[in-house]
Amino acid sequence: MDRKKLVLLLGALVIAIGTALAARSMFAGAAAPQVEAAPPVPQGPRVLVAQRALPAGTIITADALNFQTWPEDLVQDAYFIDGEADISSLLGTVVRLPITAGEPVTQGSLVKPGDSGFLAAALGPGMRAVTVPVSAQTGVAGFVFPGDRVDLVLTQTVKGDDGQALKASETILRNLRVLATDQSTTQEIVDGQTVVRAFRTVTLEVTPRIAEKVAVAQTVGTLSLSLRAIADSEAELERAIAAGEIKVPDDATPEEEEKLLRQAMARPIDQGSTYVTGGDVSRFQRSSMPAMRPAAPEPASMGVPSVGRDSAPVRSGPTVRVTRGKTTVEVPVGKN
Repeated sequence: MDRKKLVLLLGALVIAIGTALAARSMFAGAAAPQVEAAPPVPQGPRVLVAQRALPAGTIITADALNFQTWPEDLVQDAYFIDGEADISSLLGTVVRLPITAGEPVTQGSLVKPGDSGFLAAALGPGMRAVTVPVSAQTGVAGFVFPGDRVDLVLTQTVKGDDGQALKASETILRNLRVLATDQSTTQEIVDGQTVVRAFRTVTLEVTPRIAEKVAVAQTVGTLSLSLRAIADSEAELERAIAAGEIKVPDDATPEEEEKLLRQAMARPIDQGSTYVTGGDVSRFQRSSMPAMRPAAPEPASMGVPSVGRDSAPVRSGPTVRVTRGKTTVEVPVGKN
């Protein structure tokens, strides 16, 4: 082999080896994992923040607050610091000032039971507090606690023009929030068990108009509490939405929609009352309401609420129920 061919062969071999090494380096570099800088670890103390929006009057529960790392230069003396504050000691307190989700909770924004202004802070905007006397029989044997919702039942004796008396019971108000039993605004828990105790008074959250109704109802007859199931509020909300009583704007944000629905579920109901008479439970009682004269219409300017009266037609004497198809009506005996 001459010298020229040997030089060409060696040059080709060098180029092949160089290409192979370059390709190996390129593939090895592509397969190598890329190292990313780790995000900086938050520094600073952990402060107590709201897990969700807490309007004024909200009773603090375990799922409402949590500790979160906060920049040290933004921490204020009024914040609750992890290791210095105990969340369990704040359960049952009431929000005095509105707190947005993620906002630190300050010591001045919460009111503890027994503190001055606690009950006023627990009331919703435009609401009032009224107290009614109860007993073991009328107070659900003590199984009513602050935060529960109840219906108010009025029991009275109605006398007709003929002098005969009839026992009648009527649900006059529904979905009332219990603020306190006697002077207690929290549940008493011993060894993890809720203590059930008898109480003599119950304080309820009502509207100004309902407060007037309750005051009159106490002079008419005996008031009893009827404990509501938690699921009843959702059922009432669905009924109100279906009836068009609650309208959520199309452009409402999820937070605004949640606020509207929460307010609707919490509002007391003083319409659509039902009643039962002695004739409905005993054959020895009259089967119809005693005769009553129709009440004169009240002036619109007075706005005085009525208690114990129903807008249904006044019935006098015995009646029978006649069903035609899907319609049932009550017809006085002797009338075609």
